[in-house]
Amino acid sequence: MDRCVNDGSPPSQPRRRMASGERREEFLTKAIEFFAQEGFESSTRDLAKRLGVTQPLLYRYFPSKDDLIAEVYDAVYVKRWQDEWGELLADRSRPVRDRLLEFYDAYTEIVFHNDWMRIFLFSGLKGVDINRRYMQLVRERILEPILTEIRHEAGLTDLVPTDEEVEAAWIMHGGIFYYGVRTLIYEVSILNNKSFVIETAIDAFLCQIAAARAAGEA
Repeated sequence: MDRCVNDGSPPSQPRRRMASGERREEFLTKAIEFFAQEGFESSTRDLAKRLGVTQPLLYRYFPSKDDLIAEVYDAVYVKRWQDEWGELLADRSRPVRDRLLEFYDAYTEIVFHNDWMRIFLFSGLKGVDINRRYMQLVRERILEPILTEIRHEAGLTDLVPTDEEVEAAWIMHGGIFYYGVRTLIYEVSILNNKSFVIETAIDAFLCQIAAARAAGEA
C-alpha cells in the first residue's frame, strides 16, 4: 500500500507554542483550581503533574510554593475587588442602609464562588496567611468605612469607630459570609434567598450599632 496516499483525514495540527506570559496565566488559573479542590497540603509536584509539566518548569514561573500562593491570593482576592465599591460606601448622598444593601449584593456576587470560599477555608485550616491578609483588607476597606459613614450619618464629629463597633460589624459581615459557606460548601442552607439574608443581617446590625458604640465609649 502506498503510504503517501491521503486517506481523507485532515492533517494533524502542531501544538501552538504559548508565550511565556500566557503560559504563566494558564499555570496560575490551574493552580487556583488545584488548591480549591485539594487544599494547601498538596505539593507543587502534584500540581505540576496535574498541569502535565515538570516541577522545574513550574518553578521557572513561580520560584516557590509561597510565591505561587501569593499569586493565588492576588488573583482571587485582590484583583476581584471592585474600586467602585469604595465609592459606593462613601456616597453620602444616599442613606447608609441603601448603600450597604447595594454593596453586599454586589460583593457576594464575587465571593460566593467555590474557588473563593474553598481556598479561604483551606488556608485557615493549614495556617496559610491568606485569611489574615484578607481579613485585614475587609476591615480596612469595608468595615471601618461603613462604621465611619454610620457615625457621620448619626451626626458625630468623632468618626473613628470603637473596637466594639468593629466587632459588631464583623458579626454582620460574618453572618452574610457564612450563609455563602452553608450554601456553597455545606449545601445545607435553609432558604435560597440571598437578598433576605443580606437585608436581615444589615438591619440587625444597624439596630444594635448604637448600643455597641455606647459600650465602647462607657
